[in-house]
Amino acid sequence: MLLDRQNGRRRLAPDALRTALVDLHDFWLSSRCASIGISDRAALVAVGALGRRELAPYSDLDLVLLHDGRKDVDRLADQLWYPLWDAGIGLDHSVRTPGQAVQVAATDLRAAYGLLELRHIAGDPALSEKVKQAVRQAWRAGIRNRFDDIADSARDRWAKVGDVAHRIEPDLKSGHGGLRDVQLLDHLAAAQLVDRPSGEVTEARTLLLDVRTELHRIAGRARDVLRAQDADEIASTLELGDRFDLARAISGAARAVAFSAEVGLRAAKAALPRRGLSALRRAPVRRPLDSGVVEHAGEVTLARDAAANRDPALVLRVAATAARTGLPVAAGTLHRLAETAPELREPWPRAALGELLSLLGTGEGMVDVIEALDRTGLWGRLFPEWGAVRDLPPRDRAHMWTVDRHLVETCAQAATLTTRVSRPDLLLVGALLHDIGKGRGGDHSEVGESLALQIGRRLGFGERDVETLGAMVRHHLLLPHTATRRDLDDTATLSRIVETLGGNPLLLDLLDALAEADSLATGPGVWSPWKRALIRDLSGRVRALMIGEPPPGPVRIADTAEQAAAEVVAGVEKEGRPQLRLISDQDLATVVIGTPDRPGALSAAAGVLALHSLEVHAASVTTEGEVAVASFAVSPRFGGLPDPAVVRHDLGRVLDGTLGLAEALARKERDYAPTTEAVERTAPPRVLWFDDEATGAVVVELRGQDRIGLLHRVAAALEDSGLDIRWARVATLGASVVDSFGVSGPGPDGQVPRTDRRRIEQAVLAATGKVRATSAKR
Repeated sequence: MLLDRQNGRRRLAPDALRTALVDLHDFWLSSRCASIGISDRAALVAVGALGRRELAPYSDLDLVLLHDGRKDVDRLADQLWYPLWDAGIGLDHSVRTPGQAVQVAATDLRAAYGLLELRHIAGDPALSEKVKQAVRQAWRAGIRNRFDDIADSARDRWAKVGDVAHRIEPDLKSGHGGLRDVQLLDHLAAAQLVDRPSGEVTEARTLLLDVRTELHRIAGRARDVLRAQDADEIASTLELGDRFDLARAISGAARAVAFSAEVGLRAAKAALPRRGLSALRRAPVRRPLDSGVVEHAGEVTLARDAAANRDPALVLRVAATAARTGLPVAAGTLHRLAETAPELREPWPRAALGELLSLLGTGEGMVDVIEALDRTGLWGRLFPEWGAVRDLPPRDRAHMWTVDRHLVETCAQAATLTTRVSRPDLLLVGALLHDIGKGRGGDHSEVGESLALQIGRRLGFGERDVETLGAMVRHHLLLPHTATRRDLDDTATLSRIVETLGGNPLLLDLLDALAEADSLATGPGVWSPWKRALIRDLSGRVRALMIGEPPPGPVRIADTAEQAAAEVVAGVEKEGRPQLRLISDQDLATVVIGTPDRPGALSAAAGVLALHSLEVHAASVTTEGEVAVASFAVSPRFGGLPDPAVVRHDLGRVLDGTLGLAEALARKERDYAPTTEAVERTAPPRVLWFDDEATGAVVVELRGQDRIGLLHRVAAALEDSGLDIRWARVATLGASVVDSFGVSGPGPDGQVPRTDRRRIEQAVLAATGKVRATSAKR
């Protein structure tokens, strides 16, 4: 029994609930069969969830009425199915003779899977057993001809649904590592190609079933996708902590199932019966791949004379070979290495470090190999620090992977950037370790630095290289945070970075490449053309300052930006109306807007750009006499850039009061409004203040959910609070934003008194509104 924390009452645990549901349905069905005369030459059998005794609260019933030539079978079927339909129970039903059952199992893979799980409910048990044995015999006899379809359908499903282990909202049933993969292993075992699932897979199956059962109970309907807003309640009910603890448990279970399913498919293929001419062919030969490593039957395995117990680099050589060739490592080889491979002593032999770098340099090829090493304990032996990040769910919704998988994906991205740096070895290892400090409490960059120093020494790097690795981990967020949240035209900002990095150009180059790899591995949309331009610009300026050269010009789409600013100033002074210039260059564009100097110029311009689906990445405001000039770096969210004349016309209407900006934005927002469920699961917004000691600037940072016209609303809130906005930086991370504003207040030197900050925070939070959109349009 479990305690329902909402009402204090006790209720059945998930396994007990499934048992009760199965017993209840079995009792009703058997009673119904007895009352309508299903006994001689007829039988009712369950397949699917009821057949496996895995019935969740809102699972459909999968039933087959078997008969051996009975004339009244239609009457029996009607009297059986109609009460279930009338009760609103989901029903998948069929009526078969034994011959028909075997025939449909031979032609329909889904039907075959169901009949392999056949369980007798009522009627003639001999008839049920006859069909069960005939289906299983036909399954074993025809498995060679059906195996490709089995493997292809599984891989197609994995590609379509994705990994259970790494999805923020996983499909517990159909995802890679989900319940269907456990059933796949059962089906392969029924064909006598593999053994029954291991104890680890059985435990994983129980956890996935328990979570799915609770998901049905909470949702009040059949559901297989675990949503974030349901996870906390399910975790509490199952006494697994919070939703992050639940996610970590599910990830570990799913990875065990996924690994077993992949190994099972390969083992099954190797065990397929050989007939005809194939039985006369010679067994596959062993093809040498590297020292002590060969290919056999499409897998990487050990050579017969490999010194598995004496060669400390053998594990990494096998892994690097597999990643390089794209061949999987044989399960037997992994287990043999886990049992016999010697420990790598500190410092590692040069050969072992070389094989590690060879593995990491293969990019995407290493992802599955490292997963295989991790599932068999070999990766943890190489990197004991990995345990804290294994299966650790991200706290930031912008991340699409667990922390350990994110580290591997970042390393894979870094492998494509190694020619940009003079020390590709440090880039690869730094990418692998940059978030290693997570899961331990405290600042993960500081914790990670000490771990990176420890690991670097163990790997055998020299002391200077070890210090560089530690600095990479400590400062891996320095460039992206500065580029997207600070004023890059302020020399004090650049000087602070030079001082932080100790004037080391190598470290700067490594951090530049790592920032790109980290962003690309985080999730879709995190590495945008504008973010790339900002970081390249920041790196170029800092590098020039380090080596004493003149800094490059600021990031602009064209050198005509200054000319455009002069033109709009002249136009406003001459006509007294808003002026606009748009300068485009492929993905990015600069919009320069001039208006008569008045409060709210930035917010009004930002709102009009949002109306035309332009995503703002950065903004700055200056005043030339009686003219306010706002410059925006933008990109079109949909299609191409709008007609500048139309944008200028709408801006004029906003300023003269003939176009209600708030109402227009609200209408546009309704067109893209999220569902109520999407709104419920968004994190609450936060406002942070930074007093930059290097530049003297006051920075207000908003972290929250994106919304159409958000920049307009927040800028208006700041302006209405009596602040002057000097610049703005906008970073969109998936559905979340981090918007930073350099502001001047009424205090000495433009400071914002702390007594006013709480009031300003409330105004900014109010501007975020209650309805938040998932698209990034401002």
